[in-house]
Amino acid sequence: MLTDINPKLPMRDKNVTREFYVKKLGFKEFGVKDFDGYLMLEKDKIQIHFFEFKEIEPKDNYGQVYIRLDNIDNFYQTLLDNKTTIHPNGKLEVKPWKQMEFSILDPDNNLLTFGQSI
Repeated sequence: MLTDINPKLPMRDKNVTREFYVKKLGFKEFGVKDFDGYLMLEKDKIQIHFFEFKEIEPKDNYGQVYIRLDNIDNFYQTLLDNKTTIHPNGKLEVKPWKQMEFSILDPDNNLLTFGQSI
């Protein structure tokens, strides 16, 4: 039986990635040990892991994660209050597949799409 999934995304700079996810999105570092070139972050019931890939060109990065959540309106407003840039094609809206969604890009161009069933 499958019980969980933890996506792994590339990052160029661990400190930049940590700061973005902690300060802009409200994540916390997971674990008690700091691993060289690896970062684990969590918020509520999800974890995202990051591996160091210093040479990645953000424009060539196609990392993507779809995150389901409750109370999407409040989370969206929190990001706006934190001055988090919303993807220009990813403003909060109801999609034809009956999901309220929005998207952001992290510093390495990983696409994070947040969605809630309506």
